Amino acid sequence: MAKHLQRDLDRLRQHILDLAERVQAAIRNAILALRTRDVPLAEEVIGGDDDIDEEENYVEEECLKVLALHQPVAVDLRYVTTVLLINTDLERMADLAANIAERALVLARFPAIPVPADLQRMTDLTSTLVRQAIDAFVNLDAKLARTVCRLDDEVDRHNKTIIGELIRLMRGSPDMVEPGLSFFSATRHLERIADHATNIAEDVIYLVGGEIVRHRPSAMCDE
Repeated sequence: MAKHLQRDLDRLRQHILDLAERVQAAIRNAILALRTRDVPLAEEVIGGDDDIDEEENYVEEECLKVLALHQPVAVDLRYVTTVLLINTDLERMADLAANIAERALVLARFPAIPVPADLQRMTDLTSTLVRQAIDAFVNLDAKLARTVCRLDDEVDRHNKTIIGELIRLMRGSPDMVEPGLSFFSATRHLERIADHATNIAEDVIYLVGGEIVRHRPSAMCDE
């Protein structure tokens, strides 16, 4: 029984990592399409979202099968529960990437809008948080997970700076209002991706130590 359970847990792990890789690619391509006004790439991201949805459904079904067949307890139960939670966050990240790609399609119809300097920093940091959250899961690294949680505030700061620049741009150039709002929406979606990376990191902390830290900011600093 234990051997079969471990086999199924290993299979779950591989599927969630495959899903994470696809979601990270969607995020990268969506931001690239936004920056470079690449319509085909944006359409590729949007078109690929259905496949990611299917994979999310598959992982959820496999988690439910493990729960029903093996009735895991203790750390194994926490592992399956964590995979279920991460699965949901990854699918929502993919939806947000598709939303960014949709904004890229809208922006491509307008004259090029000045790209705020903080966008690259925000993009790099968000990508790092997503990657580190997954690495924390793979390596059962609660310390790295806590780092991800704390760095989310920096993403929020970059987002506020970008919004300030866009507001100034739209106030000074009325013809920039519509593209400015689309860009505003895209950066908001990027900020939400970082929030989901934080959710994954919080799930890792729960997996490793059984501690629920969501909605408890002070717990993030405990080592």
